[in-house]
Amino acid sequence: MINATGTSLRFKPGFVIGGRHEHDCGAERSVGYFIEGVLPLCLFAKKRTDLVLKGCTSGNLDIGVDTLLSTTLPLLQHFGIEPEMLSLKVDQRGMPPAGGGRVTFRCAVVRSLKPVQLLDLGKVKRVRGVAYACRVSPQFANRVISSAKGELLKLLPDVYINSDHRRGRESGASPGFGLSLVATSTGEGASCNLSAEHAAAAAPRHSDVSTGEGEAGRGAAGAELASQPEALGILVAHQLLEEIARGGFVDTSHQPLVLLLMVLCPEDVSKLRVGKLSPQAIGALRLAKAVFGTTFRVQEEPETETVVLSCLGTGAKNLNRKVT
Repeated sequence: MINATGTSLRFKPGFVIGGRHEHDCGAERSVGYFIEGVLPLCLFAKKRTDLVLKGCTSGNLDIGVDTLLSTTLPLLQHFGIEPEMLSLKVDQRGMPPAGGGRVTFRCAVVRSLKPVQLLDLGKVKRVRGVAYACRVSPQFANRVISSAKGELLKLLPDVYINSDHRRGRESGASPGFGLSLVATSTGEGASCNLSAEHAAAAAPRHSDVSTGEGEAGRGAAGAELASQPEALGILVAHQLLEEIARGGFVDTSHQPLVLLLMVLCPEDVSKLRVGKLSPQAIGALRLAKAVFGTTFRVQEEPETETVVLSCLGTGAKNLNRKVT
């Protein structure tokens, strides 16, 4: 069990059981932080896992629920996990600092994963996204969409961003807004999704919550930059364009998860192309060597300015699942 702040872990040796559980994730980290951590465990559990997680559904330190839906879960299909085996439902959105969100995550079990060759990015064919607004005027989301599309339409014409405005109980306990974008490419044999997201926790006066004239003030990219919906839309659009320009098969935020799944693959070679290794990915490589004894081969390609990582899987199998 992980505590609310993510600073301690209580571990009981034995098989991963799975089943239904409910957990309050607190407000320090978003629910995506917890889902990303338990996902590899749930795949090798004894039975299907049903999780009800409460807290912040979006945050700039972790993967948000929209990116989980658009990028993380589809990414697992490359490892042989069928779409119907995973599901994520956002019952209530929750923005920092008070949270108040609620999501339902379901994950079936697998016997083993499939080795991957994630090398060819291909060309980007479309961009999709969702702009959300909680406890503020829906115009916040509309302004975010307008500014983001203005930047992305310079790249390609197929751009569509949906608006998700939440009120009442479904909007959580704090006002705020944000944007999640995903670019889908056409690679040989396998398409890939690259994502970018950012959220701004608004702090309007009581009278501004209904009119939508409050100011936002949060984010790793700076409070001033995210203080207006137009600035936030441009920020996320530029982040997505940077991920595309790097030329990797996965975006920066998904590198650690994919590297871990490659280690858990059967005893065959898996390869992954990334544009630039993030500090989190470097930490994942060190943990893989310390915990599993797996050493990755890192090969730089100056022509494409990318890095190809390859490893031999450990052959992890779910001993709880019988061979059919």
